[in-house]
This record gives sequence, C-alpha cells and structure tokens, in this order.
Amino acid sequence: MALDVLIVDDSQSFLDAAHNLLERQGLHVVGLVSTSAEAMRRSAELHPDVVLIDIMLAGESGFELVRQLSARDRGATALILISTHSRAEFADLIAESPAAGFVPKAELSADAIRRIVDGASGPSAR
Repeated sequence: MALDVLIVDDSQSFLDAAHNLLERQGLHVVGLVSTSAEAMRRSAELHPDVVLIDIMLAGESGFELVRQLSARDRGATALILISTHSRAEFADLIAESPAAGFVPKAELSADAIRRIVDGASGPSAR
C-alpha cells in the first residue's frame, strides 16, 4: 500500500521535483503546500500518512509547524523534517522536535521515508 504524503515547502521548484520523484518511487503525493496555515488545513482534510516539512519556510518555522501538527494529530501522522542544510546544523532542534525523523533534501527518497515510518534507524532516520 502506498503512503499518502503531504509536502510543505516554500519552493515551488522543490515541491514539483519532490512530487515527481516520490510518485515515481511509489508514494502517493496527496498535496503540495507552501505555508503553515495551508499545511494545517490540508493535513486535516487529507489525513496523510506522512507530512514532509521544510525546516525553513519563508517567514515561518518548520519546527513550530511540527509541534502544532503533532499536538493536533497525536502521532497519527509521521512528521518528517527536510532541509537543504545538514542534520548537524539543526541537531539539537531536531532531537527536541516531535518529528519522526529528518531527511536532507538531497537524500529524499521513498526508501528514506519508509525507513523513518517503519521506525528503522538508517542513515536518514532520526
């Protein structure tokens, strides 16, 4: 069964590229949004299995969005942080976050997402 994925990023080119990549790799991308408000609304409407959240949204914090979604969904959705920055640059914030894990954008793949969702501790998992 394909995972339903909502992607939150302020870069339209990244949203398009990630959508195409993940769909080719067998995931079902149910939505693409660029703001926290859109993410909250679409997540409530779509009930995705996974929400990929850019750490640095334009003028907003991906970490804050993860906290809001986590409080509302109570673990029903796997929240995964993504960034062009390395894990080391945000290690403390990632560790303190209720996110299920982190994937650098350059390593984004269906396999990386599945490892986190499945709770495996691979190179892209927390």
